[in-house]
Amino acid sequence: MMRNSGFAERRTVSGVFGGLLGLLAMSSAGGLLVAVAVTPVVALSSIAATDTINVFENLPEYLSIDRLSQKSNIYATRSDGTTALLASFYDQNRIEVGLDAISPYVKDAAIASEDPRFFEHGGVDFQGTVRAAVSTFAGGATQGGSSITQQYVKNVLVQKCEVLSDVAAQHTCYLAATETSPDRKLKEMRLAIGIEKKYSKNDILRQYLNIAGFGGTVYGIEAAANYYFHTTAANLTLPQAASLVAIVNNPVKFQLDDPQSETNGAANGYQANRTRRDYILRDMLAYRKITRAEFDAAIVAPVEPSIAEPSTGCQTAAGSAFFCDYVTHVLRNDPSFGADEAARLVNFRRGGYNVYTTIDLDLQNAAETAIRANVPTTYPGWDVGSVISSVQVGTGRVLVMAQNKDYSQDPVVQATGANFTGINYNTDYVDGGSSGFQPGSTYKVFTLAEWLREGHSLNERVDSRRKANWGTFKDSCLGPQNYDRDKWNPKNDANESGANYSALEATIGSINTGYIGMAKKLDLCGIRQTAEAFGMHRADGDPLLQNAASVIGTNEIAPLSMAVAFAGIANKGVTCTPVVIDRIVAADGTELPVPKSQCTQSVDPAVTAGMAYAMRLVMTGGTAQASYRATSPRVPMIGKTGTTDGNKDTWMSGASTKVATVVAVVSLTGETNQRAVNFDSGQAATARHRMWPAVMSVANAKYGGDAFAEAPPSAVIKAGTGPR
Repeated sequence: MMRNSGFAERRTVSGVFGGLLGLLAMSSAGGLLVAVAVTPVVALSSIAATDTINVFENLPEYLSIDRLSQKSNIYATRSDGTTALLASFYDQNRIEVGLDAISPYVKDAAIASEDPRFFEHGGVDFQGTVRAAVSTFAGGATQGGSSITQQYVKNVLVQKCEVLSDVAAQHTCYLAATETSPDRKLKEMRLAIGIEKKYSKNDILRQYLNIAGFGGTVYGIEAAANYYFHTTAANLTLPQAASLVAIVNNPVKFQLDDPQSETNGAANGYQANRTRRDYILRDMLAYRKITRAEFDAAIVAPVEPSIAEPSTGCQTAAGSAFFCDYVTHVLRNDPSFGADEAARLVNFRRGGYNVYTTIDLDLQNAAETAIRANVPTTYPGWDVGSVISSVQVGTGRVLVMAQNKDYSQDPVVQATGANFTGINYNTDYVDGGSSGFQPGSTYKVFTLAEWLREGHSLNERVDSRRKANWGTFKDSCLGPQNYDRDKWNPKNDANESGANYSALEATIGSINTGYIGMAKKLDLCGIRQTAEAFGMHRADGDPLLQNAASVIGTNEIAPLSMAVAFAGIANKGVTCTPVVIDRIVAADGTELPVPKSQCTQSVDPAVTAGMAYAMRLVMTGGTAQASYRATSPRVPMIGKTGTTDGNKDTWMSGASTKVATVVAVVSLTGETNQRAVNFDSGQAATARHRMWPAVMSVANAKYGGDAFAEAPPSAVIKAGTGPR
């Protein structure tokens, strides 16, 4: 038949059925064949039947039911073994569930409204497709006619586009998966028939309900039930189930999270959704999926969404947000999660991982409470920061990570106040954006370690007079160092001027000049290497400085790194790298490998025995007495304080044999004398001694603590013995 080039040809009902009968003659008695299935598409396209069937037979028929994109969750574990959700991450908010976790009302609503003959056809509903074609091409309203299996195929093809990282490729893929064309319809049919050959009807229905879009980033019936009605897919009522199935038909038109909508909002009782819902309820009644009594009760029920916004991103983790952020950095940086950072982040956001972390909520809550009580989020004229990190001795597990700021990675939010930041001041720059802080005298413990390692005793005395002509320091790496020309003249915190301090006295009183005198008898390169053996490194990634000033703490260090080092001292010189993940469980229930702590012998245990002797006296009779006295219950503890020039930064670092904790109050930018500032809780410079005991009291009560091995002050460790 010749087409009239000036007018679009209108197909008649008889023409459509004529085409059908022609193809039906090719069908065998065995059941629904390809020819029957594709006939409406032939009628649509005016392609010769034999050509269409040849094309159809050459199309691929295999499409696997793959794992869907799901949200990943980060958890903390409570003392009783239960879990607490810290945050979720997703590109698509989906929780995949089994068919038995979905209300029968949902399944019946989907089948009654979308595909009444779902359990009868082989992937393509012949009657529905013919009906849709006849209606459309006889001039009626356009109808889809796609079976549930075909809709599932289309969703799968769209999902395959979503995971493409290239925007142009994603767009091209999406157009191919959704275009209105005979070729696309043929492919969809072929794949639907292939799926029906391989999978059961229940498997197909389950995945259809898990993959379907319910508006915005909400995908799958479980997430939809959570989001729109604050319930689960298993517990949906009949009217709720029908309302959710209605959304699948046209998510933008029927979704229920815009109460201000003029066509589908609270004012008109979500009229658009209700109209579609009631249509579905009538179908369910007609197909005997529900009783008349159920229908009568459901049809008069109002549409009443109860929106439950899903947690997304670390900002939902409240005071644990900075710890959560650190966990995400670990996931991005570990090669076991993907080839590069971008791939790892995509895998995490789509993989449906459940990540169980090391954080101890009892200690974390104590840390958060202590910071809130002692250091404000902002202070007039001072960019104040405060941090607390705790590490489990012997395992490297990070138990606490808190700071005095509100977490946000949104620049718009950050601009609203100095209380907001996305920088994690507990960690290195690569793990949170911080360049670290000078730890002051806390860093002296590494010179103490090298002092003992090279064979000096705690009773040995040094020239500790304050002066500007210290002479030449040994440095086996960079060569001899001399600062006399610079008139370098470090002072002591209380202006002590003693000329003959012992190493023990210099440690207990934190005497700067005593430690400079000790360094004169050592190798600056050796001090640096011993610090590195305990995991010390600059937070900005640069090499550690090893000049004489670095002996008294001028390298910028992350508080977490210092906590790791103190845990190593408490662990008889065995230092374990920090870890924040205990377990990762994939969506299918399998356990994934997690980063493990690497433990190394930093120095000989005899060295840390001498260190513990001195550092216990720091607690009981030295600069850390305030922290020691306020800790209850007490177990054997070691510690060291630190104060930088001008009282800009103050630290309290210490450990039991079970937990190491580092507390710092710092100037994030600029310089402020903490001894000249008073918070509501007391002097800023002493806030460390109110916070450290608050955390360690909980740690001691929960984990206990053993006696340290201690060498007497007169003991001399054999020079150079053991590892650093």
